[in-house]
Amino acid sequence: MAAKDKLGKASEAARTAADNRYVQRLLEDEELRASLLSAYGAARSAYGRLNNGKPATEALFEDKKLQEELKSAIGSLRDATGALREPPAKARKRRGGFKRALLLATIGGMLAIALNEGLRTKVLDLLFGAEEQFDYTSTTAPSNAAEPAGMASA
Repeated sequence: MAAKDKLGKASEAARTAADNRYVQRLLEDEELRASLLSAYGAARSAYGRLNNGKPATEALFEDKKLQEELKSAIGSLRDATGALREPPAKARKRRGGFKRALLLATIGGMLAIALNEGLRTKVLDLLFGAEEQFDYTSTTAPSNAAEPAGMASA
């Protein structure tokens, strides 16, 4: 029976946490989690420096590293509380989806035409018409210029 009671209490706590807006923000907002982790790390480090054997007041006033760690922890906590107070950032809609697709298709087509000789020939034939096949035949009679000059007079 005790295990069922614990399981029931745990599931109730999980449902309550899932409905809590702060827990939802913590799960969804990566910057909030980063700020909290940074604050925790700085506070833990400051606590370690504070318990190094010196009196607390002396450590607070003389230890510059401790002061910097405390400032860092305070700044991170300030960022986290500010993020919790602000409404969650809405996902931005992507704009220009059709324009972007058209631009990419145009660039892709130009590259395909530039790199593929067969495709380039087909496009040029469509634009300017097919090239005519031209066979050259001479309409003039060959001259006797091939004969040596001494033989023509004899």
